[in-house]
Amino acid sequence: MAKHLFLTERRKIPVGRHMIRLLILRPLESREEKVPGVLWIHGGGYQSGSAKDVFATRALSLVVKFGAVLVAPDYRLSKKHPYPAALHDCYAALLYLRDHAAEIGVRDDQIMVGGESAGGGMAAALCMLARDRGEVNIAYQMPLYPMLDDRDTPSSADNHAPNWNTRRNRRAWKRYLREAYGTDIVSCYAAPARREDYSGLPPCYTFVGEIEPFYCETVDYVRHLQEAGVEAEVDVYPDWFHAYDLFFPTKKVVREAIARFEEHYQYAAAHYFAPQKEREGESS
Repeated sequence: MAKHLFLTERRKIPVGRHMIRLLILRPLESREEKVPGVLWIHGGGYQSGSAKDVFATRALSLVVKFGAVLVAPDYRLSKKHPYPAALHDCYAALLYLRDHAAEIGVRDDQIMVGGESAGGGMAAALCMLARDRGEVNIAYQMPLYPMLDDRDTPSSADNHAPNWNTRRNRRAWKRYLREAYGTDIVSCYAAPARREDYSGLPPCYTFVGEIEPFYCETVDYVRHLQEAGVEAEVDVYPDWFHAYDLFFPTKKVVREAIARFEEHYQYAAAHYFAPQKEREGESS
């Protein structure tokens, strides 16, 4: 498979009174046909990380191997800006991708979202918000080992695995939710596991490690989607701690997991479409 050279571009967009940066990766070669556009959201427990983290994640291969266009937002972090700042930023980036699809070579009926960890949780939240508002249609979601539930689960309640554990998880949720943490007023747009109606959400693929805190909430998320009639699949890898694939990308089992992820993306690019609704002032 030929590798695609890509152009890196940075733009700024307004979100209320704030400005956020977008990192855009798109194939360098000019083509007549448009390609899927992927909004990829970085991880870091909503409190750290940046858009440039995309260069070390699964998302880069979507550009290099398959010629997708990638948009990565530098959303505001919870150290200074708790929920819903990051949600507002990422949703604004999603709308920007929709509105500028033609300009950057994207099919507006193949807008996808994805991310790792907190970025995966945000991807799920965006699918819910987009479905409820009806302003943008998402064709596919790839929330990898997503951070979905602010409450303790059987896998997050007493977890001492490497990289991410119970202590770090609770601290990150407290910082993100502030005074809402530990209450019943947390929105599903903050913690998608709080969702009750999973119908109408986009098809989904994810994978997760069996010993990491997000194991239970990831498996539950896929089960809820399936029960709602949404095509969804999860691969579970024994003895993997959180973000294992990013730490050991050359291991045989990780290379196999990466291949599985890429196969699911290729299938989605060939089979999943979500045309945008005609907006006021537009004509077909």
